[in-house]
Amino acid sequence: MQVEVDPNEDTEWNDILRAHGIIPERPPSPSQVIDEAIERAREYQELHRLSDKSDSELSALEDEANNSSEDEFIAAYRRKRLQELTQLQIQRQKFGRVFPVSKPEYQKDVTDASKECFVLVHLSLQQNLQSKLLGGLFMRAAEKFGEVKFVDIPGSRAIEGYPDRNCPTLLVYKDTDVKKQYVTLGLIGGDGMRMEDLERILVDVGAVKENDSRLAENKRSKKRYDEDHDYDTDDEADLTKNKYADDDDFDD
Repeated sequence: MQVEVDPNEDTEWNDILRAHGIIPERPPSPSQVIDEAIERAREYQELHRLSDKSDSELSALEDEANNSSEDEFIAAYRRKRLQELTQLQIQRQKFGRVFPVSKPEYQKDVTDASKECFVLVHLSLQQNLQSKLLGGLFMRAAEKFGEVKFVDIPGSRAIEGYPDRNCPTLLVYKDTDVKKQYVTLGLIGGDGMRMEDLERILVDVGAVKENDSRLAENKRSKKRYDEDHDYDTDDEADLTKNKYADDDDFDD
């Protein structure tokens, strides 16, 4: 005689049948699903609330937290942020100078390297004034943005027969493709090209965030703000610094 079994019943017999795969597992109860959704929403809200906090602000929240679970959450988030910042700092110290490359090295040091980072290439001409200008800007930028690789190669060595009139040429590589190309400095400041012009290229291609505190324009904006405001305490100045500094960025 066949016995009907209600698979939704919470009985010892049903547990045995489920263990042998005879009846399906019970679906989660609606209350359990709701509780999990509420918990996920709470965690998302906490992450969103903390995402724009500086490390010092996170530390202050951690000290002020009255609820032990909230204190643990903030501490865990702060540890995660510190790990991310440490990793970012390591990345920003990866290069730090301009690398001269030869044609046989080009594939490895430029094209293949662009799979891991942005690579800026200066097709140079030694006696060209604009090329000397760009070379100087490359050296400054390489020290400031160590996570970006800057390389230099004479144009005629990179490309056989490359016209001198096209030097300097600036190429931006990422993921083995040329993302930007500037033949001479005519469109990026010409003989008066400044560091800000090169930094704008880095921002436009996505190599550097627009709110990066290392950018010259952001440094000037912060300086103007500081000069326009008098601070009663050092803490007020620190809060203003945090306002202008990107959470994931370091000053020079």
